[in-house]
Amino acid sequence: MEKMRVAVALSGGVDSSTAAALAQERGYAVIGLMLRMWSEEGDSFLPNKCCSPEAVADARRVCQTLGAPFYLLNVEEEFKARVVDFFVDGYAAGVTPNPCLQCNRLIKFGTLLAKARALGAEFLATGHYARVYQNARGAYELHQGADTHKDQSYALHGLSQDQLAHALFPLGEYTKTATRALAAQFNLRVAEKAESQDLCFIADGDYRNFMRRNRPDALTPGPILDAQGNVLGEHTGLPDYTIGQRKGLGIAAREPLYVTALDGARNAVIVGRKAELGARALRARAVNWIPPEMAARLPLRAMVKIRYRSAAMPALLSAADAGDVRVEFDEPLRDITPGQAAVFYDGTRCLGGGIIANEPQGTK
Repeated sequence: MEKMRVAVALSGGVDSSTAAALAQERGYAVIGLMLRMWSEEGDSFLPNKCCSPEAVADARRVCQTLGAPFYLLNVEEEFKARVVDFFVDGYAAGVTPNPCLQCNRLIKFGTLLAKARALGAEFLATGHYARVYQNARGAYELHQGADTHKDQSYALHGLSQDQLAHALFPLGEYTKTATRALAAQFNLRVAEKAESQDLCFIADGDYRNFMRRNRPDALTPGPILDAQGNVLGEHTGLPDYTIGQRKGLGIAAREPLYVTALDGARNAVIVGRKAELGARALRARAVNWIPPEMAARLPLRAMVKIRYRSAAMPALLSAADAGDVRVEFDEPLRDITPGQAAVFYDGTRCLGGGIIANEPQGTK
């Protein structure tokens, strides 16, 4: 009987490489797929970290070790249009975008999944630390990875039922330490390879310099205002500032001031005292419900994460206009940041989530 095929999204790192080896060990016929994504032009020392020559060589060697075919797919134009431009446009508009959400939904589980299916693969496997289950009703559920410190369900909350039906996360039950041990057992040369925490297309790790190189018009100076609209100083460009920032404001004040909002319409940085920083509620837009029926069950209580690395906090979800969701937390949170995702959980199960709107709603 012919083995079921699984395409594995390879990056040349230990996680995706071990995912490929585990898929093969579980009886799948593995196909290695790697994406050649956009890199900055004009400087050969600024390659995309996910597809540098070294990363490609590492991924190719992994497939050679496993005896699996290897394909390198060029998605430079699509990645630039759907991920990089999304990133720079967001910062230019005064929000803090998360390009990984776009990449997972549109590139990896969009373009790459389509290619995998065209090659006869039933699943696309990745090195994400997350779990997918099919419940008794036949619907697919996304759950947090067993390693809570590495869980990446937050970045996958935008996947649809159809995408989850063809997703495979072999590392979902493992810790990072266990993954490295498995890589060594599988004789993968990347077992001790360091991992990168930075955005793959920002080679020097500095998004502000990246914006200056690729969207200099977004770095337009403007006013620093307090909540009453008084001008306190001048900023160097909205991308230079983040919600909660205290240092580098260049303002003389009797008490510390923090960035409380970025106003793209006025090209203004809004600052206030520490007490003005927290908010009890936010509005989530472009909400994706993994169990589609959840939208009809509002209002409901859930745990909500507002950043990948933040702790999930208890909140009440209720319906807002245009399909948005109002999220009201039990306690005020300091770091509600427009452009990031608010992701909803019921225990380990990810219910879905949406993008935090430009102006958080509710009392502070």
